[in-house]
Amino acid sequence: MHPSVYKRPLLILLAALILSLAFFYTPSPAKRDVFHALPLKEVELTGRVESFAVTKKDKQNVRLKVLSVNGNPAGGWVYARIAGFSPSWKDTLSLRGRLQSPYGIHLPGNFDWHSYLAHKHIFTEIQTTDVTVIKAAAWPWRAVRRLRQDILQTLENTFPPEVSAVAGGIMLGERGEFPDDLYTAFQNSGAIHLLVASGGNVGFVTLLTLSVGVLLGWRRKPLLAMALITSGIYTLIAGADAPLVRAYIMTASACVGYFLGRNSGVFQGLLLSCLCILLFNPAAVFETGFQMSFLATLAIILCLNNYRVPGKWPKAVRFFAQIFMATLAAQLALLPVFTNVFYKVSLTGLLSNMLLVPLASLLMGLGFAYYLFSVLHIGIVLYYPCLWGFEGFQMLVEFFASFRFSALSATAWNPGSIVAYYIGLFWLGQLPHKAFARRLFVPCFLSAVIAAGIGYWNANRPQAYLLSEWNHHAVLVQIKKGHILLFNDGMDADKLQRVLFALGVTKADFAAGFDSEKTELALLARQTKIPFEEFWPGEQIALPGATLRAAWELRLTKDGHIWEDTGYSGRSQSGLSYCVQKGKREICVGNHARFLRLPSGETVTGVLNDTKKVSW
Repeated sequence: MHPSVYKRPLLILLAALILSLAFFYTPSPAKRDVFHALPLKEVELTGRVESFAVTKKDKQNVRLKVLSVNGNPAGGWVYARIAGFSPSWKDTLSLRGRLQSPYGIHLPGNFDWHSYLAHKHIFTEIQTTDVTVIKAAAWPWRAVRRLRQDILQTLENTFPPEVSAVAGGIMLGERGEFPDDLYTAFQNSGAIHLLVASGGNVGFVTLLTLSVGVLLGWRRKPLLAMALITSGIYTLIAGADAPLVRAYIMTASACVGYFLGRNSGVFQGLLLSCLCILLFNPAAVFETGFQMSFLATLAIILCLNNYRVPGKWPKAVRFFAQIFMATLAAQLALLPVFTNVFYKVSLTGLLSNMLLVPLASLLMGLGFAYYLFSVLHIGIVLYYPCLWGFEGFQMLVEFFASFRFSALSATAWNPGSIVAYYIGLFWLGQLPHKAFARRLFVPCFLSAVIAAGIGYWNANRPQAYLLSEWNHHAVLVQIKKGHILLFNDGMDADKLQRVLFALGVTKADFAAGFDSEKTELALLARQTKIPFEEFWPGEQIALPGATLRAAWELRLTKDGHIWEDTGYSGRSQSGLSYCVQKGKREICVGNHARFLRLPSGETVTGVLNDTKKVSW
């Protein structure tokens, strides 16, 4: 791809928009958002179903575009949990129920449902007691959803549960109920993205339609129009989420570029689709799916345009070489994001995707062919090829995941390291343009060094984190980068492990529990102590760059004063306070990790179901 593409106004505008949103935008309800009706509790709400229903136990969950609340015009979105009723896409419903704020506990590295919905501009949920359809969807929407339901129902009725779940994921991004071990196998093998309807699916449907049209001898313009119609229908039945919409806009742009005799339609389509999505949904910039989709697509476009496979190579070799290059580009682009979300690095993903990606496309086409044959009552012709194909795909996923080092635990990258990494990756992508790469080297190198330096400085500052989950508390004290102390009062060890990963370490240097939690603490820290059994007031431990001192328990009164509870009562409720000394500064953890005393003497208490970060 010629370096001149980086001067395009659309690219500059998109970059400015992304930076502005990342630094200055916070998702919040608009004036007419249904969120402002929360104090009403019980309401009668009308809204249009804007997502396909997700079954969770005995409920159907959908996203609704709100039209009115208690007869008054309203806007925004609501996440509806509906029992005893099956909502249909694009129907307008009347719901009676209780509004509530989405549940969420903010702990670094852990999933926060409240934040997840906020990034989709949903700030309210409704638990329904009564639902009626007041306006059915128009016939095109009914036809699309009926087609989707019929495809999934056909798969469910004819294949075993696991096979139908895998098939639904590959074909439409509809994952059924997966056993935990199978879901983990998809993660560890690097194939989890194949269970999500992605831009690659839209591209495959477009190419498949073009191939069939060529075989039938169709002319170019009608053929491209039919390909766009077919891929558009697929985009709708697969859910029309951001990756699919992005891919469809890219496909349309590529077709327009082809008509105009330009070869940059795909790249221009990527920019245009990204800009459209962010203008209509600015919060999408914070969504992991949005970030991964666009980064992977951008990396593949740049790689396949700048690093071309020699035309003299055999076709089969070129085919797998291009898959290898595309997979490598996508995995390199997604490495920081994937690591910071899953805290894993798939070592077999590069090899597995060379085989699983083309196989998934083949099975997708085979699955749709089986559905068409089933409609014609001759599905038995393709039943066993489909069954064996999807079972074989599952076996390959489990095979690649079975290697001892298929996926390794990894800690999060700090923002400075991420910026430096992408600067370096961008420069490597320009190497085939030698003159351009030489001009870029010095500014890229200096920018990467500055970004990495800022990231290291920020991560190296002494900081403390007060964690709260209902009646469980914990404090993590960072002495310097990579050295963390953990004080836990009943918080789940798995959640704390993810917090440690998010802060950049696999284990804390030291951990203390308040209620004899040594077994779990040993999994989280290199050194552990239990109060009044191994660690008594006045004792000290030398740590990297600091000293840890045990003290009698500090308690906080209602009016904010601190008093010291001296003496051991022999009760399990008794505890210690821990003071970390670094130079002339000292920070103390008091009252079962419920508050901190800073070097200035100021006290900082935790926030219910949230994390408070302080520098000391």
